[in-house]
Amino acid sequence: MATLPNPLPKLAADPSGGSLGLRLPAGALLDTTDEGSWHEPLLWCAGERAVPGGWTALEPARRAGLLPVVLETGDGHGGPDHWELMPGEMSYPGDHDAEEVLAEYWEEHAAPGEARPGPADAAPGAQDPDTVAADAVDALLGDGGPLKDPRLALVPARRSADIPTAIGWTGPANHEADTARLSAVLRSWEDRFGIRVAALGFDHLLVSVAAPPTARAAAQAVAAEHLAFCPDNLRQSAHPTLRTYAEHQVLNRRTWHFWWD
Repeated sequence: MATLPNPLPKLAADPSGGSLGLRLPAGALLDTTDEGSWHEPLLWCAGERAVPGGWTALEPARRAGLLPVVLETGDGHGGPDHWELMPGEMSYPGDHDAEEVLAEYWEEHAAPGEARPGPADAAPGAQDPDTVAADAVDALLGDGGPLKDPRLALVPARRSADIPTAIGWTGPANHEADTARLSAVLRSWEDRFGIRVAALGFDHLLVSVAAPPTARAAAQAVAAEHLAFCPDNLRQSAHPTLRTYAEHQVLNRRTWHFWWD
């Protein structure tokens, strides 16, 4: 995968990130992969549970080429050092066409004879994606949020959609071994709907959505993309049809959640 210069090694001698213009809490660099140690740190992960406001506090890291993400370490699979990361096996997201990837997945996973809606158009009236992401993360981290032991992390990546690929995340391995193909779709959603990769677990992914579809037809087209991207989202849910899934999980929704069995 094509990479940018990695600023994380500077944190080894400067854990607070002062040389990068940051004020980081206590944390650790991670270079553990499925095959041992990687040549450079893949991410920085905070040592304490994330709290509302923490994502916003990390915003200055963007200027240093580091993007924030929340890692779920309390879902029974441990932290990212136990996630079987495989960065060396990933291609580059920019080498894949999102529409071709989705079409290929649709052919494999849709019901026989089911017509695929055309690509969903960009939704109008987007709010600032990073502001929406910060609000969504604060809601995740508040009292009663769904994450059991969330930790803030920083990843060297070109754009938020590339975060899973940059760390060699293998959560969707039963669906797709090359996460870069999924990042290509996430890039398309980033462009059309202002998504940000907000949280990652061992096998699940949550994105914030700055411009979700507000019309049923558009929501159903996006639901078809979700089915191709993550078939289990529909097949193993209370909303197994495109119409019901679109109504309950896509229309006007500020977060989209995906998980792979």
